[in-house]
Amino acid sequence: MTERRPYLTLRRSVGILSALLLLLLVVSAFSLFIGATDIGLADLWNVMTGKGTATHEIIFFQLRLPRIVLAMIVGAGLSVAGAAFQSLLRNPLAEPYILGISSGGTVGAFVAISLGLGLAPVTTPLFSFAGSGLVMFLVYTLGHRRGVLDPHALLLSGIMVGAFFNAVILVSVAVFNQELRTAYLWLLGNLSATDTGTIAVVAPVMLFASAVLVVHARSLNLIAAGDETAHQGGVDVARVRAIGYLLASLLTGLAVSVSGVIGFVGLLVPHACRLLFGSDNRIVLPASVIGGATFLVGCDILSRVVLAPSEIPVGAITAAVGAPLFVYLLKR
Repeated sequence: MTERRPYLTLRRSVGILSALLLLLLVVSAFSLFIGATDIGLADLWNVMTGKGTATHEIIFFQLRLPRIVLAMIVGAGLSVAGAAFQSLLRNPLAEPYILGISSGGTVGAFVAISLGLGLAPVTTPLFSFAGSGLVMFLVYTLGHRRGVLDPHALLLSGIMVGAFFNAVILVSVAVFNQELRTAYLWLLGNLSATDTGTIAVVAPVMLFASAVLVVHARSLNLIAAGDETAHQGGVDVARVRAIGYLLASLLTGLAVSVSGVIGFVGLLVPHACRLLFGSDNRIVLPASVIGGATFLVGCDILSRVVLAPSEIPVGAITAAVGAPLFVYLLKR
């Protein structure tokens, strides 16, 4: 009986991930056809066979398809970053938005824009990553009391640092030029300003970073159980922590650089995965990647149809769902 458990676990994991992939495909198909201009299968077929109108080609290939890809990579990146932070910090409320890391990434992007460097596909993501990494370092440092990481101090530090950087953004928007005023939309989360060149640069890096975190799932399981347990299990805790913090901050910074601040994705999706599939990161992390992509594509659909033809910032949709969960978890 015990010999079959690994096989059953593997079969269950494959079944879960396959079901999530199928759900992602279904939601993405809806996103491709639904919007201010509804398009049917016949229109898609005509476009694919070269018989479609120029308008439909623009809608499919320049607007909706890049937007779906962007929602996928951002949702996946934020979700797996949130799951990693929760294990590394042993805090169920740890999430890029709540820890202020998203705000740091936004400030980094603002700096790139204000210096006139925002047009290059690589520059804004690099500055955003630097901002996210700086905030992660500040929050982690402030979260220690007498050399011990305090989960409550960590959470309060994240909220405080995030509020400070948000204030910096607001002052910058009020004082500086119109370009920064346009960039202010990043505070609300925005998937509509899709730059395919930047996506082509960011997507492979985010997929690689997510894959590396998934590979370290067993080590993250042991770290979540305690440093002593991890050491006994043969884990180089300092090395895994460094890799985890670096990659989670990188994912957050890159996500912010292409979509702005989209909160609570890294809180909602990992918690849903743990509730449905258990606490093992070997299934939670890959499920968070696919689930995060599905969740944000779904939220993007809602942002486009709720007040159509007007559009709600996708960050407002995720906040409306995530804020009540945050309050619930805080009271537990």
